[in-house]
Amino acid sequence: MSGASNDGNDTRSGPKVRPEPLARPLARRFYTTAATVERDGRWSVELDGRPVRTPGRQGLSVATRALGVALAEEWNGQGSHIDPGSMPLTRLVNTAIDGVRERKAEVALDVAKYAGSDLLCYRADRPEELVARQRLVWDPPLAWMERQLGVRFKRQVGLMPVDQDAAVGDAVARVASDLDAFRLTALHVMTTLLGSAVLAVGVLRQHLTAEAAWDAAHVDEDWQIAEWGEDAEATLRRQKRWREMAAAAELLRLLGPA
Repeated sequence: MSGASNDGNDTRSGPKVRPEPLARPLARRFYTTAATVERDGRWSVELDGRPVRTPGRQGLSVATRALGVALAEEWNGQGSHIDPGSMPLTRLVNTAIDGVRERKAEVALDVAKYAGSDLLCYRADRPEELVARQRLVWDPPLAWMERQLGVRFKRQVGLMPVDQDAAVGDAVARVASDLDAFRLTALHVMTTLLGSAVLAVGVLRQHLTAEAAWDAAHVDEDWQIAEWGEDAEATLRRQKRWREMAAAAELLRLLGPA
């Protein structure tokens, strides 16, 4: 089986830039209407005329009207209480502003670490059906990434770690470093969820859909499900992680091309 994991339990060190955990109890809704407001070429959300601030007390503003409108829709969609779990875009934007903006270099290097042990580089040696499936699904995005970056990823059969050339990590770090804090947040979230910088960059650059990248990251897991059946608890975890993945991809879509 492949040696990298995408089950959300990755132990690599690095900045944790996933959206902040939910806080309880939920705050009561204290406003009537959320609206998108443009100032100086950026878009923010106001609640009954008062600007929204991040948990770090910074102004919440974004670069596109589309994202600003989507954020306001999340706030308008709240009931009697404000549930951050139902506001994935707001949580990602808060993370970008409070957690990534001042640590871009650190976050970019963490993305590059995943390229050093990318899921797609660890291949099964049996059964042949799984070997063939990995080759079919994983070889094309790897080849695309190699053409994009001008590097070569080493593949490994089995569980032993493989040391990628330094050029691989350097190239991925450059891709990540060139992004603004919002796109970098989305890239990091997708990378950690997928266990693959290759797949995440594919989504970032619109080479892969979020759904295609998600399916590729779960080739091993889906083969095991087909062989042994589905575990209800694991299914719920996967559904939760997919919602995070979909939100990160939606953030990229609303921001538009870099």
